Amino acid sequence: MNGDWLIRGRDGRLAVYLMSDDAVLCRAEHVPGGPWEAPRRVGGDQRLHQVLAVGQGANGYAHLASWRPTAREAAALVHSTHFRPLLAPLDWAPVGHPDKKGDRTGTPAVAVDAQGRAHVFVRNTGAGLSVVAQKEKGGWDPWRDLKGQGVEGPPVAAAGTSGRVEAFAAGSDGLLHWRQEEPGAQPVLQEPLKTSVRPGTLRALATSAGHVTLFYTDDTGDLCAWRPGSEPVALLAAAGPGPVAAIRTRLDDHDCTLLAQRSASGRVAFAAYPTEQESAGAWWTESGPQLPADAGVALAKDHEDRVVAAALSPSTGLLHLTRRKDEPGLALTAWQTV
Repeated sequence: MNGDWLIRGRDGRLAVYLMSDDAVLCRAEHVPGGPWEAPRRVGGDQRLHQVLAVGQGANGYAHLASWRPTAREAAALVHSTHFRPLLAPLDWAPVGHPDKKGDRTGTPAVAVDAQGRAHVFVRNTGAGLSVVAQKEKGGWDPWRDLKGQGVEGPPVAAAGTSGRVEAFAAGSDGLLHWRQEEPGAQPVLQEPLKTSVRPGTLRALATSAGHVTLFYTDDTGDLCAWRPGSEPVALLAAAGPGPVAAIRTRLDDHDCTLLAQRSASGRVAFAAYPTEQESAGAWWTESGPQLPADAGVALAKDHEDRVVAAALSPSTGLLHLTRRKDEPGLALTAWQTV
């Protein structure tokens, strides 16, 4: 899954999205902070490939994108909006193909701008990046080829606090970056960053009014932070493979960025540092049970604005949760399986 699959809805309930065979499922709290309901199928009865991207707007609505098989060796992207965790999401609606037709081209990414419009990014067959965006009054704009070369692995996308959308991708020569110059405008390819990067390790997080920070693992195994316009900073050694989960929160009355990742030992590793002050350093602290190799980790805030960490294994379907205690530092409650 690509994006924040653990979200807090408009009504304060937490929800998670997960893949199951040929469907996307959703689980949600029955009441904020309460027990969890059984998984429900998202978007009707359409069969899907096992790929999912999730993005959430400032209005709390979740936007989901996946690939749907349309014929032998052919597929099209579909989109659904989920307004509140306990409501049924909209049925999957087709948004087309970056090359008009063909098979899947890669894992999509979703970002939502200040006007609540979803932007779906995906690699095209030319190894560049394409985007399709919702119109302000309904429907979708045509697919746009955003150029770029040698895109490898899933792209990531985020809307800064200004509401302008940015996208990133690993390329054959480093990192590729696209950003909107104005709200509602087509994202424009920026100057690439020549650096080593492992595809499939990217995570983007809005960290200030003018900046989105990209986290990625380089070829040496270091977890790096990069804000376009500056040089990347090696923060600490990655705890494990894949992307980190990241969220901004206040720790001891300081604006901090909290990171989480399934570690090589199988447990969840946490690290925190003052937001955009990578020079302060960070270190991992492990917590929770040993997880299967396919487990992913996500971070969100609950109805009381407490940090919640979730670990989900597609192979077992087990969801593990912990929350921050009302104590100094990053003290966590005991992990629970729900």
